[in-house]
Amino acid sequence: MRTLYLDCFAGISGDMFIGALLDCGLDFDFLKAELAKLGVEGYELSLTRVDRSGINSAKFDVHLHGEVHHHHDHSHNHHHHDHHDHSHDHHHDHSHQHHHHDANPQSETHNSHSHDHRSLSTIKHIISSSALSAEVKERALTIFQRIGEAESKIHGIPIETVHFHEVGAVDSIVDIVGACIGLEALKIEQIICAPLHVGSGTFKCAHGTYPVPGPATTELLKGVPIYSKDIEGELVTPTGAAIVATLAASYGNLPAMKIERIGYGAGTRSYEKFPNTLRAMIGEMAGNAGGLPATDSTPTTVTVIEANIDDLSPQVFGHLMEKALAEGALDVFYTPVQMKKNRPGVLVTLLCRPEDRQLMTELLFSETTTLGIRYRDEQREILAREFVTVETEFGAIKMKIARASDGRLVNYSAEFDDCRLAAELHQVPIREVQLAAMRAFAAK
Repeated sequence: MRTLYLDCFAGISGDMFIGALLDCGLDFDFLKAELAKLGVEGYELSLTRVDRSGINSAKFDVHLHGEVHHHHDHSHNHHHHDHHDHSHDHHHDHSHQHHHHDANPQSETHNSHSHDHRSLSTIKHIISSSALSAEVKERALTIFQRIGEAESKIHGIPIETVHFHEVGAVDSIVDIVGACIGLEALKIEQIICAPLHVGSGTFKCAHGTYPVPGPATTELLKGVPIYSKDIEGELVTPTGAAIVATLAASYGNLPAMKIERIGYGAGTRSYEKFPNTLRAMIGEMAGNAGGLPATDSTPTTVTVIEANIDDLSPQVFGHLMEKALAEGALDVFYTPVQMKKNRPGVLVTLLCRPEDRQLMTELLFSETTTLGIRYRDEQREILAREFVTVETEFGAIKMKIARASDGRLVNYSAEFDDCRLAAELHQVPIREVQLAAMRAFAAK
């Protein structure tokens, strides 16, 4: 299976994603010609080579007509009401946009203008009525739907009232549709993503000082493994988060695959001794890579770490799970137990690779109140797993497939998030989408 692996050690934004695809062989003139099918005007595209801490990377930019174009050193802008300072999502920590209804951007380097808004329904109409392929349109519409849902929840407004600033809307359309064009042109069948480095610190907007990652980005990244280190700035933009959260089939370390192409997409800011770039690797997954065995990349020997805890706030357990998964844990789960002195407690069970045992042990000691842990190595048998995409009347849906060691199909199911988004987009019951996906897979 032709797979795109995203190594997000410096986060991800729309422009970084497209830059990495261009560096992997996506034809720039083809991209421009396809984007022209949208009929959206008022911008120009550029592709340059830049150095990011010694890594030669592709820098993709959207230049808006009538605007002084800055390469900003701050986080995203946020889509707002009717008078705005604004920045562009494609400049990663880059200067970014949020698709926000009423939040304010970083304003220190922006021009103040008044522009019309574009509603989510207007953007959907632009995409739907274009001459782009059905696959590109469906993917782009699903991503925008996901952004709209995040904005609706964050601001407590109906999704149909979510609006995009006129300038920000152009950036959003170009970045999101351009990403979908690139994936189709490079014949990517599935995306696997490393845990996302989101950055650290704070950013300012009209409502005050907000922590990194911003509210919309955080909402979009629910269920996605993330982590933060000592690099200050907002490394994951809402557009980058939406692309990954919508299209990635799974998250984790680099799977067994034959790498054919490697590309680097640069962010705008240059850090000292930190390559602000997104690394993309394209190749064939194991089992479809000409001679590689049909096995999953998950290890068959795992270390099981356990701890009984009866004096920890429930809020910390959620934080612990997120952090452990971001640091490489294979699984984390909690079981209610009755402890000494008849106290209710929680049995923490963490699965990891044997080489990660010390890291996970230190994490449990630092993040919880436990005074001791126990661990053991266990063997497990696992089915080889892969993802394929099927076309339905509701658009493209990813299917998870499990195979036995002899390649025999054992089980398959439609990805729930894909089905949920398609059901909301087409206003049909989710069960209808699931059945359509299962029928399409059976026919295929």
